[in-house]
Amino acid sequence: MTRTVIESKTKTVVIGFDEPFCVIGERINPTGRKKLAAELELGDFSTVERDAIEQVACGANVLDINSGAVFSNKMAEDPRYADNNFVEPPLMRELVARVQAVVDVPLCIDSSVPDALEAGLESAEGRPLLNSVTGEEERLERVLPLVKKYNVPVVAIANDDTGISEDPDVRFAVAKKIVERAADFGIPAHDIVVDPLVMPIGAMATAGQQVFALVRRLRDELGVNTTCGASNISFGLPHRHGINAAFLPMAIGAGMTSAIMNPVRVQEMEAIRAANLLMNHDADGTKWIGFSRIADAVAEGATFADASKAAAAGGAGGGRRGGGRRRRG
Repeated sequence: MTRTVIESKTKTVVIGFDEPFCVIGERINPTGRKKLAAELELGDFSTVERDAIEQVACGANVLDINSGAVFSNKMAEDPRYADNNFVEPPLMRELVARVQAVVDVPLCIDSSVPDALEAGLESAEGRPLLNSVTGEEERLERVLPLVKKYNVPVVAIANDDTGISEDPDVRFAVAKKIVERAADFGIPAHDIVVDPLVMPIGAMATAGQQVFALVRRLRDELGVNTTCGASNISFGLPHRHGINAAFLPMAIGAGMTSAIMNPVRVQEMEAIRAANLLMNHDADGTKWIGFSRIADAVAEGATFADASKAAAAGGAGGGRRGGGRRRRG
């Protein structure tokens, strides 16, 4: 059975068909987060550190670290900052160091800049997941040698030089091409985690059906693990967490084994815990029973992170906090 092994200095996470669903926390990403990008430009990593701690407390097994920041003020002073190849490698090193100083979970090194990917690989302890390679020829030739050199697994995104196809058969063909090209470099299929690309259901009514069918094919025909940007499915729609919480168990049932997502949302995490139980990936329901106590504490007014930390510390995990105000999970 396919097993993709990711490691930190002391912890191992296995992504696999017979393993609990792997949650890859997405929040350490300045893309679309202007406040975070502004903090990073000032050398302030406090939000990064808080997000790392909170995501792990809420159940993230792996943390994605994305270095795609735009430093607008520095760019005005020094034109080199307009070049991601200049900005991202040193930023990635610092992000990895900061995160590893406060949590001990495996990392997912995420960048469109190959030099930033290598900077992350050089800085990360253990065996991180690399994010990502596509079917584009230039990308294959730059990233696959890094995967081989550092002996790490890689996310393979099912688009190529022609862009993102709406045809799921084309996306499958791209994924197959990446797996085959990786084999040419001596990279085994169990170290390829395919992202079949989730389209927004608001723009494409068959998006959910497409990805479920694709995941089944990827599992049955290529024998690879899969991941996705889970929140893409609900983009542009109201009450997105409800859609995400329905999508995730359906994807898990189809064979998806991981997702890059926001783990601090109790609704989505509850859906994943329930799916693990229903898929017989939670021995004796132990994890579900533990999560139910956290959910009860959240219902009484605790934040999801605080309730999770209390449960991990062996506390009751209940009661109101922060003046009785409830933050939505």
